[in-house]
Amino acid sequence: MAKWLEATVVENKQWNERLHSLRLQADFPEFKAGQFARLALDIDGEQVIRPFSLVNAPDETPLDFYFIEVPGGQLSPHLARLEAGDAVQLAPKAAGLLTVDQLPEAKHLYLLSTGTGIGPFLSIIKNAETWQRFEKVVLVHAVRYQDELTYQDTIAEVQAKQPESFVYVPMVSREQCDFALSGRIPQAIEDGKLSHWTGLDITPEDSQIMLCGNPAMIQETMDLLIDNYGLTKHSRREPGHISIEKYW
Repeated sequence: MAKWLEATVVENKQWNERLHSLRLQADFPEFKAGQFARLALDIDGEQVIRPFSLVNAPDETPLDFYFIEVPGGQLSPHLARLEAGDAVQLAPKAAGLLTVDQLPEAKHLYLLSTGTGIGPFLSIIKNAETWQRFEKVVLVHAVRYQDELTYQDTIAEVQAKQPESFVYVPMVSREQCDFALSGRIPQAIEDGKLSHWTGLDITPEDSQIMLCGNPAMIQETMDLLIDNYGLTKHSRREPGHISIEKYW
C-alpha cells in the first residue's frame, strides 16, 4: 500500500454513550458515495487498522466516519477518545463496490441498514447521481433504541430536497415509539409493514436492494428476498438485485 495519509481531527461528535462521528480533515482523493476508507492508529507499538464507511458525500468536507465504541476493542475506544487537533492515519484511497454506478437499472432503490451501517447510505442519499438514477429511494435505519436514530438533520435536509422521491423508515426494536416501525428488517418485509409504510412493493422488475449492517440481518434479509421475492444477488459478472458490503 502507498504511504498512509495523516488526517487531523476536526470534531469528535458523541451521539450517545457509544456512538461517535469522527470528522477529519485530510488531502484525500476523489471517491464514490458508498465506499469506505481505512483508519489506523499506532497502539502499543502496533498499527491497528479498521475500515469505516465515508458518511460525507464525495464533494463534502470534512471526511465523516460513523462508528460504535466496542468495549475492549482494539481501535474504537482509542478513536472515541480523540479530540480536535489529534492525528489519525488514513489509507490513501477509498475502496468498496457498494455504489449506485454499478447497479442495474431499476425504479426503486432500497437502502436497508442497521446501526452504523447507515453510514454509506447517508453518503449515497446526498449524492446527485442517486436521484438521477432512481424514481424512489427508501432508507431504512433499524436500531435498538430511539437515541440511536442519528443524523436526523441530514435526513431532514434530503427529505426537504426530494419530498416526492425519498422515503425514510426508522425502526426501533427494543422500545416503543410512535414515529417508528417496531421489530427487525426481515420481519417488516415479510409481514408487509415495510410495504405498507412505503407504498411500494419489492419486485425483481422494479427494485434494487443494498444491505449494510449486522451480518445476521444481511444474511437473513438476503435469504428472504431470494427465496420469497425472486431477487438474486448482484455482481458485475452476474447482474442481480441485492448488493452487500462485507468488510467487518
